[in-house]
Amino acid sequence: MITLRGGRLSLCCSLLCLLLGCVSSEAIIATVGTDVTLICNYDVQTYGKLSVCWGRGAIPSRGCASEVIRSDGTTVSSKLSDRYLLSGNLDEGDVSLTITQLVESDSGMYGCRVEIPGWFNDHKHQLMLTVVAAPPNPLKVETREVRERSVTVRWTSAFDGGRPITSYRVNIKNKQESWNSALSTEITNPEVIQVTIFDLRPAMAYNLCMFAANSVGMSASSNVLTITTKEAAPEGPPLDIYLKALSSRMIIVTWKPPRPELRNGVLRGYKILYREYDPADKQPNSWLYRSVTATRESTVLTDLEPSTKYRVVIQAKTNAGFGPTSTDLLCSTMDEVHTTTKVASVESPSTAATKRRQDISSSPAAYTTTTVESSTASTVWTQSTTSIMSVHPDPPVVKLKAVRGNTITLSWTPGSQGGSPITRFLLKYKALDAPWDYTRIDFSPNQTEATLIEMHNSTYIICMFAMNSQGTSEASNVLTITAGEAGQQRVDVVFTTPSDTRAAAAVGESHNSHLAAIVMPLVLVVLIVVIVTTWQLRRIKRKQGSLSMWVTNGAIRIRGSESLQEL
Repeated sequence: MITLRGGRLSLCCSLLCLLLGCVSSEAIIATVGTDVTLICNYDVQTYGKLSVCWGRGAIPSRGCASEVIRSDGTTVSSKLSDRYLLSGNLDEGDVSLTITQLVESDSGMYGCRVEIPGWFNDHKHQLMLTVVAAPPNPLKVETREVRERSVTVRWTSAFDGGRPITSYRVNIKNKQESWNSALSTEITNPEVIQVTIFDLRPAMAYNLCMFAANSVGMSASSNVLTITTKEAAPEGPPLDIYLKALSSRMIIVTWKPPRPELRNGVLRGYKILYREYDPADKQPNSWLYRSVTATRESTVLTDLEPSTKYRVVIQAKTNAGFGPTSTDLLCSTMDEVHTTTKVASVESPSTAATKRRQDISSSPAAYTTTTVESSTASTVWTQSTTSIMSVHPDPPVVKLKAVRGNTITLSWTPGSQGGSPITRFLLKYKALDAPWDYTRIDFSPNQTEATLIEMHNSTYIICMFAMNSQGTSEASNVLTITAGEAGQQRVDVVFTTPSDTRAAAAVGESHNSHLAAIVMPLVLVVLIVVIVTTWQLRRIKRKQGSLSMWVTNGAIRIRGSESLQEL
């Protein structure tokens, strides 16, 4: 038995390590996509500049296994890839290995060997590198289009963390609220790079951010977008309207603005429409009007007829247009008092009325009647339809690809482009009980698929149009989609052939009308067939005298004394 004590044990261990070529080692963990530096140094002051090699695997008795880079002490003499660098100061003996853009396959043992002259003098250092996947890097999100009630955003994917991206998450909220109140929507198709969020409020500021996820986890937040939707016409009428006759020819009108949540923007003014009350409503379009700025909440109607009842309605206005009219109210002017001193100067009622009508008709501020507008619009539309009938594009065919929660994925197949290339597709949508007025989204001519995020679980009616330089197609098939929780999704498809684009836009106004349009012709056809068949059977029975008929498995079978070829 040999016993080593004190300093003798340390000396013997050092001699044994020198003879056997002992190797120092350590472990390093790094993530995919980053750079890592494996440390290795030697004393240039003592040994001078020496040759160095790095390899993968345990260090053999000579050289480096699976060598990845080599240096003669001054410069790099060879390397396996540009991803391997000796980025330290070689003149100071820093031969640390840097590996850029790590991937999981870079994991493993790496060895550094400094070749010092003499037996068993080489300096050897081993490191165990473990490369692990990470969540994706944050996305970069940008705004593509902003409308009154929708916004379209697109994003650019950064590094995926070493694992494929599996989904995205979109968070959107009112700018004034906290992120705890945000609507969070998951997009499970990793190929999607653009999404449209609809059913927003006009003239409202929103914050939006996104996240990407892979099998490891979710990225940090993207940049935060602040988006303000465009203004729309007010949805509500002015409130608290009050009328009072001031004299035989004047009525004062006062009001309050629409409810704040229904203004849809900054109010710019009001239009006060008035006309003589006609119980028979024989002149429904003879409205006169007066416009005032939004800073005023009253006006005086002048030059009215004495002892006459007037109807008055008011509309509020934003930069996007006028809102709905208020409930009409009635007010009568006072009786006119005639005095001797005023008789000579007062015009007869018929002359005054005639003069006012002339002034109204010649004044550029006179209210143009709806009859004239309707007639003009109808004439222009008929001419436009006639001139482009042979060249406008055919309507696209819209299909629903998926409904997941409040995410709707649509695709469409374009029809014939007509006389010129399609310039864009126009998607119109509305809630089941809402008008088609403002709800529209444009898509580029090369786009045939879209992902939509709706802000409120509801039932929507969707159709699409194709547009070129010659005009707009008829409406596509109509989809009725109920978005919400899983198991509560319903899709109805209706094919329509409206006579013009405006009529087509109103196809979804009443879903029941589509069903009636389909069922009624079928009922008429069945009735005609039954009548004709009954008439033929009676005619044959009279001719041949004996006829038996019965039904088997839904088929009519006939038996008679003679051939029934005539039937």
